[in-house]
Amino acid sequence: MDMSQYLEIFIEESKEHLQSLNQSLLQLEKNPGDRAVLNEIFRVAHTIKGMAGTMGFNKMSKLTHDMENVLHALRNNEIEISSDLVDILFKCLDVLENYTANIVETGTEGDQDSKGLSDVLSDLLKNRKPVSEKAPEQAKADASPVSKGAPGIAADLQLDQYETNIINKAADLGNSAYQITVKLNKGCLLKSARAFIIFKTLERHSEIIKSVPNVQDIEDEKFDFEFTVIVLTKAEEATIKKDLISIAEVDEVIIKLIKEKNESASATAADDQLLQEQINVPADIKQSLISSQDKTEAIARKTKTGKTVRVDIDRLDVLLNLVSELIIQKTRLEGLEGIERTQQYVEAIEYLERITTNLHDAVMKVRMVPVETVFNRFPRMIRDVSRELGKEVELEMSGIDTELDRTVIDEIGDPLIHLLRNSCDHGIEPREQRKRLGKPESGKIELKAYQDGNNVVIEVGDDGQGINVEKVRQKIIERGLVSREIAANLSKKDVIDFLFKPSFSTADKITDLSGRGVGLDVVKTKIEALGGTVEVETELGKGSRFFIRLPLTLAIIQALLVLIGEEKYAIQLSSVHKIINITPEDIKMVQKQEVVMYRDTVIPVVRLKDALEVPGESDEEQKIMTLVIVKKGERLTGFMVDRIIGQQEIVQKSLGKYLSGTKVITSATILGDGNVALILDVNSLAY
Repeated sequence: MDMSQYLEIFIEESKEHLQSLNQSLLQLEKNPGDRAVLNEIFRVAHTIKGMAGTMGFNKMSKLTHDMENVLHALRNNEIEISSDLVDILFKCLDVLENYTANIVETGTEGDQDSKGLSDVLSDLLKNRKPVSEKAPEQAKADASPVSKGAPGIAADLQLDQYETNIINKAADLGNSAYQITVKLNKGCLLKSARAFIIFKTLERHSEIIKSVPNVQDIEDEKFDFEFTVIVLTKAEEATIKKDLISIAEVDEVIIKLIKEKNESASATAADDQLLQEQINVPADIKQSLISSQDKTEAIARKTKTGKTVRVDIDRLDVLLNLVSELIIQKTRLEGLEGIERTQQYVEAIEYLERITTNLHDAVMKVRMVPVETVFNRFPRMIRDVSRELGKEVELEMSGIDTELDRTVIDEIGDPLIHLLRNSCDHGIEPREQRKRLGKPESGKIELKAYQDGNNVVIEVGDDGQGINVEKVRQKIIERGLVSREIAANLSKKDVIDFLFKPSFSTADKITDLSGRGVGLDVVKTKIEALGGTVEVETELGKGSRFFIRLPLTLAIIQALLVLIGEEKYAIQLSSVHKIINITPEDIKMVQKQEVVMYRDTVIPVVRLKDALEVPGESDEEQKIMTLVIVKKGERLTGFMVDRIIGQQEIVQKSLGKYLSGTKVITSATILGDGNVALILDVNSLAY
């Protein structure tokens, strides 16, 4: 069977399962007695094994099979959960992630050998304790005929009252119940992998409610060459048989219709028990918490395919570009001269405005991804880094449902890694030092995200020692970056800004984690390339907090168009707080900076004509001046402009390398008249 057509699905599902495995292992280390987490880890390992085996990735299949053996022993209390055992499982996870990365790049697992890990896993099983005696009920269940090849396996299976109720309810919903016995070729080498393919085939149109042998025996290949399942389906018997018999190494398929049972029986007792033989179908399992009164209906209801579809991000980019061009043409229509502005024309333009806005919003929602996809990789990293440093560090995450454009999500991982590692290494003090300072021995790092207007703010904070501003000031002098006199007059913010200079570090020693002066400059460069900013708040002895402010989207924005001299500029509307008129007498000078009073608050003034070096009449000659008050976080700044043109939806176009050295301009847009307007970087211009 050619499995190459399923490779993309395999890769995507493998990534999801490995991420789930990572989170579950972290939970297991914190709560070793949590059986639900242990069962989830076992389920995921089994799923990956089945998927890998089916696709022919034998290294992944072998390693996850060895992991299953250890996890099975854990579930039976034959070995105990320890931090060292979790470390081994994490190493297995790393190898599986490496295999998956290689499959993405080359289509093969690569040359990495996992035999050493398999040997370690096998050694863990050598000292396992004998399993305690099973309860009489469990022993009775295990004594049921599950051995493949036992006499009469193709005969009617015995159904308990609970299973009978399910079949009856399924019949009411238009489903039929079939008992299906599948006989494999005697030469089949990977029986469990073949069973996996059979289960996946059945799941396309059926719900499996019982299996003999049970799922565990099938997974462990504790059967000869045949097994029986009971399914609920709307499909025809002939269709099912045709699908199954077409699978390689299937010799025979026997299907029997299970007639509806009419005996009335109380379902109360059945509703209080779980379906013991319910099958676990790899790669497509959904668990639900169901109240006791609707368990029967929920299990009998045929599983519906999720209303989702995987779409290549490049296709979304093409769609977004088309929407952008549509918006540009709509703007041109609005600006056309010589057209009579009839009522019909105005209504048509307004309708087009609503359609393009809704279309843009719909496309952007498709591109939005929760930051959880990035955040989920960090608990493991903090665990490993803190252990390497000999520190106790807890990572608290919040706002993981906050959404960002997929393009931004793909780029923020590395900057956040730098900040989190810095917090671990430079911020959080060693355990003994924290104890002397009266702090909890375990340090705390906070990672949170939230939406602020058309921006998303990501905060990375810690309760460590904070930034020693005077130490940084001294380093600036020692490095000869500025004179001693200038350094002495630098504000706290200006001193901290030096930390973002290339090759600048205050570390007393170089470690594998930091101290080489590479990190914060990379963070700033990366964030600014995304149209964002980085700010720092710190207090010596209390900790530091980094604020990363990012745009929700990089494509289409609402903007305020302004005239400066003879040139048009755009300011992102989400940054505009208020527009006011002032006179020259309203402007005062405080510490060599022009300011105005606004609602009992002193705010600085930036003359954009001077800042952008735009030729034209001086602002001072105007009797009435227009001030656009913008906000940067909690601070306000007034931008002086010549005239307000109005609000407009614009499409951001990258300027590439043309203005790469100009920080006050982020991008450009094409206006309705075909002219280009530059988009101002409010964060760079504002105080």
